[in-house]
Amino acid sequence: MLALTASGCGTLDSIKQSLLGGGARPGDVGYVKGFYGAIVADEPNAALVGKEVLTAGGNAVDAAVATGLALSVTLPSRAGLGGGGACVVYMTNKNGPARGVPEALTFLAPAARAIGGGDRPAAVPMTARGLFLMHSRYGQLPFNDLIIKAERLARNGIPVSRALARDLALVYAPLSEDPGARSVFGTRSGPLTEGQGLVQPALAATLAQLRVQGVGDLYQGQIGHRIEEVSPVSGTPIGLADLRTALPSLTSPVTVPYGDDMIAFPPTDGGLGAAAAFTALRAQPADARGAYARSLAAAALWETGRATADQVVNGPASAPASTPLYPASTSVVTLDADGNAAICDFSMNNLFGTGRMIPGYGFLAATSPAVVPRPLLAGALAWNPRKQAFRAAVGASGQAGAALAAAYGMNSTLTSRQTMPVPVPEPGRANAIACSDYLPGSEQSCTAVADSREPGLALTGR
Repeated sequence: MLALTASGCGTLDSIKQSLLGGGARPGDVGYVKGFYGAIVADEPNAALVGKEVLTAGGNAVDAAVATGLALSVTLPSRAGLGGGGACVVYMTNKNGPARGVPEALTFLAPAARAIGGGDRPAAVPMTARGLFLMHSRYGQLPFNDLIIKAERLARNGIPVSRALARDLALVYAPLSEDPGARSVFGTRSGPLTEGQGLVQPALAATLAQLRVQGVGDLYQGQIGHRIEEVSPVSGTPIGLADLRTALPSLTSPVTVPYGDDMIAFPPTDGGLGAAAAFTALRAQPADARGAYARSLAAAALWETGRATADQVVNGPASAPASTPLYPASTSVVTLDADGNAAICDFSMNNLFGTGRMIPGYGFLAATSPAVVPRPLLAGALAWNPRKQAFRAAVGASGQAGAALAAAYGMNSTLTSRQTMPVPVPEPGRANAIACSDYLPGSEQSCTAVADSREPGLALTGR
């Protein structure tokens, strides 16, 4: 009787699995049938990783984490283990850790100061620690299932995308001065070009060690000790004390009302700039130039640390006398079938960071914010508190234009009921996902758009 009961349970489980995913189980690519959500990223190989995670039953945070890690392999000019970023996460579950309201995670890469010397001041690597915190709070699939996807990309190799090829062409001359960088990104005749193979065995080994030993190994374990020993060799000294004490932050985002909806912005220079620009566009929709000035003024005021978020958003209307040369960045936007969403922006604080590889570990050291301005990490996420539903999310980049891009993309999406119907103003770039009739509730109204001027990829699952 027990044997028959067990057999019957197994049969029922098999039937259930067959109905759900043709025999696939959670974690298997293709497990989710029908609408899986949406993802947009500036680099197609990384976007496809995010799609795999969503179709495997991962939530929006799983997809954002996997895509962020993949970008460290596929677009190391703008994202990497050596850099940092900021995210806004919206989880619809009122009984979850965030109680159904957006939260912000900031993991900006601070200046490394524990060891003196070096001709290329470096930042403390923060991407792995920030993404691990985000996953531990909201993730659904095992973290190892996410990191191994990036590991495989690095080990097996990928064709160089147009996005990476373009960045390489811009700065290869100084980048090639570092033997480690030249061995990864160069050939005998010059930089890798679009379609050529990019294989990164040292980075794959580092990702594998983080998968096996845990992310903490980078900050207080074997990898952290070795980085303290070898980083001075590349002129980018990073001390173990730097690694141990640099922590990501979980905070409330900056919010601005829009009718019955609310818009959340990351509490960063770029996020405050985007909130100020969005407020300006609400008052004068045709005045993009004025909103741009407001975004720069707000970012500069927030950087001083002498004003509250409300004072910054509603502060001076004129831009600073001079505009800093803000570093490059890249954005990711994700949405799952339950209406959970995430926007993340990543940066190396300079294109390819310091241009120097951490010897033996396969990733570039980011540039210290003590010698360059902080990047304008900007994004916006709209949700409806009464409906407990997602409306829209915009991730932005474009250096000085990033904050305006987030605001402009969100404003045009909300006012037209289309997903970013017109390109955001130069030099900004934006990626967006929107559900005009909200999600959960109307998946048919959801669309995703990548900036038409960039070689990114937007995917919506139906």
